[in-house]
Amino acid sequence: MTTARRTHTAVLGGGALGLTLALRLAQRGEPVTLFEREHEPGGLAAGFRPAPELPGGGPYLDRFYHHLFRSDTAILALIEEMGLSPQVRWDSPKNMVLWQGKFWQPYSAAGLLRFPPLPLIDRVRMGAVLAFLKACPNERPFEGHTAAQWLRRAMGARGFGILWEPLLRAKFGARADDIAMSWFWSRIHCRSFSLGYLDPGHQALYDRMVAEITRLGGTVRLGTAVDEARLVGEASAGSRWSVAWRDGTGVTGTSRFDRVASTLPVRVGARIIKGLPSEWVARHDWGDAFGAHCLVLALDKPLLPHGAYWLNVNDPGYPFLVVVEHTNYAPASMYGGRHLVYLGNYHPMDHPLFGRDIDSVKAEFLPALARVVPGFDTSWVRESWMFGAPYAQPIVTREYAARIPPRRGPLPGLWIGSMFQVYPQDRGQNYSVALANRLAIEMATDAPGRQA
Repeated sequence: MTTARRTHTAVLGGGALGLTLALRLAQRGEPVTLFEREHEPGGLAAGFRPAPELPGGGPYLDRFYHHLFRSDTAILALIEEMGLSPQVRWDSPKNMVLWQGKFWQPYSAAGLLRFPPLPLIDRVRMGAVLAFLKACPNERPFEGHTAAQWLRRAMGARGFGILWEPLLRAKFGARADDIAMSWFWSRIHCRSFSLGYLDPGHQALYDRMVAEITRLGGTVRLGTAVDEARLVGEASAGSRWSVAWRDGTGVTGTSRFDRVASTLPVRVGARIIKGLPSEWVARHDWGDAFGAHCLVLALDKPLLPHGAYWLNVNDPGYPFLVVVEHTNYAPASMYGGRHLVYLGNYHPMDHPLFGRDIDSVKAEFLPALARVVPGFDTSWVRESWMFGAPYAQPIVTREYAARIPPRRGPLPGLWIGSMFQVYPQDRGQNYSVALANRLAIEMATDAPGRQA
């Protein structure tokens, strides 16, 4: 006598994408085991507690700055589903730029018209271009163009050179001229001036998702790295997946699954998943990504003038590309009076910054911060933390779209869910959640588990 056995899925990666996929599978009553090498769920949106003396350890702060947009319907629906919507804060904080040593606010129509570094005709021209990008419904008109070429031609050399070229060069370095215009369109089209933030930190969302997956019978293995996943057995007999793992205590093991869903960066997944066809690897194990680096400071007083939340550093000669004063958005009282500031960067993953200790980074960054805000003194710094993460910023070139892997993998029972697949977006919690929702629906039509 045979009985139907439910399909057991291994989900590789515990960021927003992997957690959402595991949750959807568990909600369908399917066995699921999620593997995440870090000890906290959430990936780039994981957090830490900057004010542990507060009741319950205080709220989390994201290790890398995050916020929500009104257009982020997928993650907002997930937050509501997890019962956290009442804790989402909405506001329209000030976004500014440092240009020639002064603070400007050109990121709204009114602010752009009051931006004297550009002649009026250039301000009007740039406003018209940005309005066109906002209204254009999709990225197709921009395919085949780089952002630098298209924007310089559309906005003019002066406007592009003052406001946008410095941002591209600060973020992408030597790859700035390769970035696709479709990527830039998505940044303008999909974003809102109104920003949202989950007050207990986004870590609270992902902790709650882990609890829900577990309640539904799923397994979440945090602090557990997957060394390899390979298909074993004859296809005619119902081949299965073997996943070799190791946890932070040195314990190793091998588990069997009916299918594997990798939510890792494609380059990482291609190293772990054995037996991928060479043609698939040649086409999809491709491209570059930069790592993210943040120095986070807790100050005993506010830093940025004008109550600025976000400051793009367009002047050359600074070791960071952005200053984000989180507590000019969420109140410092939430964090025991600490004024929390991010100094952020994206760099190639072999950049020396990722190998430096926090004291040497502060020795370089803090004098530069005093040039941004001349009244700043290092005595303001109460505490500091530093975080780095690989594969945080894909390099979206004109060839990018042609290299996107299908969600159904090239091996039986293999599924691929990667930030590569949210093009023309390149990353973001919302797009991770939306992709996971689509992937879960597609996996529902997959062949059932073999008979046992």
